[in-house]
Amino acid sequence: MKEYVMGNGAIALGSLKAGVGLVAGYPGTPSSEIIETVAKYPHAGVHLEWSVNEKAALEVAAAAAYSGVRAMVTMKQVGLNVASDPLMSLAYVGVKGGMVIVSADDPGPISSQTEQDTRRFADFARIPVFDPASPEEAYEMIQDAFACSEKYATPVLFRPTTRVCHAYASVEVPESFTARAGDGFVRDSKRWVIFPRLSYINHGRIEERNVQIGKDFSAYARNTVEGTAAEKAIVTSGVSYAYVKEHGAEEQCRLIRIATAFPFPEDFARKALDGVKEVLCIEELSPYIEEQLLKLAGRYHLDIRISGKLDGTVPHNGEMSAELAGRLTDAFTGGIALPECIDTADAPALPARPPVLCAGCPHRASFYAVKQAMKGRRAFFCGDIGCYTLGNAMPLDMVDTCLCMGAGITMAQGLYHVDPDAVCFAFVGDSTFFASGMTGVVNAVYNEADMILCVLDNSTTAMTGHQPHPGTGRNMMGNIVDKVDIAKVLEGIGVKRVVTADPLDLQASVSLIRELAEEKGVKAVIFKSPCIAISRPDSKCAVDSSKCIGCQKCIREIGCPALTMIGGKAVIDADLCTGCGLCAQICPVGAIGGKKDE
Repeated sequence: MKEYVMGNGAIALGSLKAGVGLVAGYPGTPSSEIIETVAKYPHAGVHLEWSVNEKAALEVAAAAAYSGVRAMVTMKQVGLNVASDPLMSLAYVGVKGGMVIVSADDPGPISSQTEQDTRRFADFARIPVFDPASPEEAYEMIQDAFACSEKYATPVLFRPTTRVCHAYASVEVPESFTARAGDGFVRDSKRWVIFPRLSYINHGRIEERNVQIGKDFSAYARNTVEGTAAEKAIVTSGVSYAYVKEHGAEEQCRLIRIATAFPFPEDFARKALDGVKEVLCIEELSPYIEEQLLKLAGRYHLDIRISGKLDGTVPHNGEMSAELAGRLTDAFTGGIALPECIDTADAPALPARPPVLCAGCPHRASFYAVKQAMKGRRAFFCGDIGCYTLGNAMPLDMVDTCLCMGAGITMAQGLYHVDPDAVCFAFVGDSTFFASGMTGVVNAVYNEADMILCVLDNSTTAMTGHQPHPGTGRNMMGNIVDKVDIAKVLEGIGVKRVVTADPLDLQASVSLIRELAEEKGVKAVIFKSPCIAISRPDSKCAVDSSKCIGCQKCIREIGCPALTMIGGKAVIDADLCTGCGLCAQICPVGAIGGKKDE
């Protein structure tokens, strides 16, 4: 039967067809929908979990793969940094069942801290990587990746980018899926226990093996050459290949597509470049393929001029687009844009639309309470990764640092140790607390920091699509489980003062923060209020225009998107308002309540 699915759904379905038996991951755009799609097929016999972070996910999956079960791990590209510790060792130990690590890259970046390139990690870890160009290919290639993993007893990276993950296509899928059973874990310390001597031996085997994988990849059907013999060739990969092909590049020059960047298919590339004098590399993120071609040309003394990112022909940063790929192709070939290619060079720029916290978001109230409590005092506000990073926007302006998941907690400690007279705050979400925050709290207690930890507990993983986490009481297998109590975890770590507050009670929250700021040591306040996207109140706030004095304090102070000014009076958009009541609590004349705007 045919299914019309997102690229992430195609990856999920392809893994199910391949007989995957365990899937673990941590939510991160653009990869989150893979696990959510697998969850729609509960009868496939797959163990499914959102792990507390990517490192845990990879380790859970590794044990399954040791047992002969096909396992998959999902994450975004920065999540691979978290998983890199077990990954580097697992590359040396190897696996028995097929194991694929899906690391979705985010050129742009659209929803990430970085534009890092997973192909570099494949090279670094010395393991194969597959680079699909479309959802249809992702469906087929994930199956090839499992086969490659089992053939060479190695974990394999799978690298879709944002546009592949979020595009839609129809794929032909079976009526049902069944997980392949493993033959069980066989105790063998010489194989599964990593020792320096074993690592030394296995490193040599890896390098020998990769030569053979490169030869296999040279015969891989998705490494292709299109177009007639020519002295000019475009070499590309991933979604960039789809853009270049859409422009009809193969009608203007030779079009060479690399679907397996590492181990580089050297024999294929040499044959594909036969007779070529000039090459343009069009690829997203780093100039990885371009560098491989330069090495190839130098090794075999090929008389080829290679251009791309390294000489500035192709931009280093940002996403590739069909328009840009077309312009690069035309400039390289001297061709003319095809009729179906619309020239948008003169189109007006799209208006800026910066992201903001949702109307009624409890995080806005938490930030505002802390800001009010710290008026007149020198304070530092260390943020973290999540929708609450948007607390950096005006008028809140409450995120001074944001580095990576969990770093706000440890950076607040660093600021205290070099500037002990300031009040240091760390903001972290409930999901991030479980993912990478607890270690930082242990560090704070152990190293005698003076800081206030603010856990913004909205009972979900809001930024990536409201996935459950250990504090929600349910898991991805559909089971109701015991909630992990954040307050008890903090108390167990040794935080002396742990309090829970409703951020929508402004005055109580302000008073609490002022009180905590006078105490020494590590203190924690859990601002607990559900995300309005999953628990939306029925109440609405409204402005009594007869009382409104037009001071704009409600707008200037909190920046809620439901608030606007019309005719010199504040107005609340009832379609956006959730009735949180924060604006009513700051109105100096009591003009905001439950009445309709007049």
